[in-house]
Amino acid sequence: MDTARTFKPKTILLWQKVATHPEAVRIVNLFPSADVKLIKHQRAALPPDSLAGQALREGKRLLMIGEPSSFVGHFDGQLGSNVRCCPYYKLVPISNGCLYYCTYCYLAFVYRKFSPFIKVNINYGTMFKQIRRALAHCPGKASFNMGEMLDSLALDHVTGLTSMLIPFFSRLSNRYLMLLTKSSNIDNLLALEPNAQTVVSWSLNSQQMIETHEPGTANLDERLTAAKQCQEHGYRIRFRIDPGILYPNWQADYGDLIQKALSVTRPENITLGMLRLFSGHFGLAIQAYGNRARHLRDHAFVGGATDGKLRYPPKERIEFYALLIDAVRSFNNKVSISLCRETADIWDIFKDRCTPRKCNCVIW
Repeated sequence: MDTARTFKPKTILLWQKVATHPEAVRIVNLFPSADVKLIKHQRAALPPDSLAGQALREGKRLLMIGEPSSFVGHFDGQLGSNVRCCPYYKLVPISNGCLYYCTYCYLAFVYRKFSPFIKVNINYGTMFKQIRRALAHCPGKASFNMGEMLDSLALDHVTGLTSMLIPFFSRLSNRYLMLLTKSSNIDNLLALEPNAQTVVSWSLNSQQMIETHEPGTANLDERLTAAKQCQEHGYRIRFRIDPGILYPNWQADYGDLIQKALSVTRPENITLGMLRLFSGHFGLAIQAYGNRARHLRDHAFVGGATDGKLRYPPKERIEFYALLIDAVRSFNNKVSISLCRETADIWDIFKDRCTPRKCNCVIW
């Protein structure tokens, strides 16, 4: 069951420079039981005797309110010579952490050198200025992905970000807002007028993997119901089945996932990916989550990708993609299918069944 709407921080770290900002005051007032601490700096070092895994868990109930220097970053799509991806802009109004407990979350490893917390950045005027500045240097289509560094909807009832961003992008031509989520927190979306400039995508997995490796997130039925409601309301929807994880009977479970998804929705794209992690992430995950993280190592992983991440061996990835593509095509012959951050040799095998540059994070 989705725990987003029941999120209650134990502690709020309030940066002293925004302590009287109306948005900071509004958010603080949403959580009267939280211990509010005024802080001078927006970074906090880990205590010398603390374990990173413990800090990761505790940080999921630690909310910081502050301001960043940058909301917008540009990803050029370059991950080395043998990993394929597309360029897009990253939009990061919430950073550092997430209220969900996904075992494999690569952001936990990315942010491991900082004291983990969920940071809400409230200088929204700066965010819109930076989006406009980026667009001034982009003559063609531009995608702003608000799902690369955060879950786009998990805290939307707290921040109201979609209520600002969706109308903003509706007034732009060839500029697109990409939302990616594991949440069913769609009340704000359904209260807005949808537009062709906004795409809502759900990260999907088999129900067994959701229960095992994505605690706190919406279950499969909740995600699909939310997707159906958004599509019926008029939004463009997509699915990202990523990370695929191998375990006994995975074939039947992922086949069931495809059947359920395509029986109730008509996504414009399905992007497939498989578990891939930096080697050091396994230690952090085991420290934070114990046995359920250890099960991620039940299969041998191999290196060789120029993004530095470990993956399942090629034979197992090929089997996974082939089965899911066959399942998708048995229900829908038109939806575009793509692969997420895969190596060139895997892409070459599926070049006639998947479409490069037609994937979740970009508009084509």
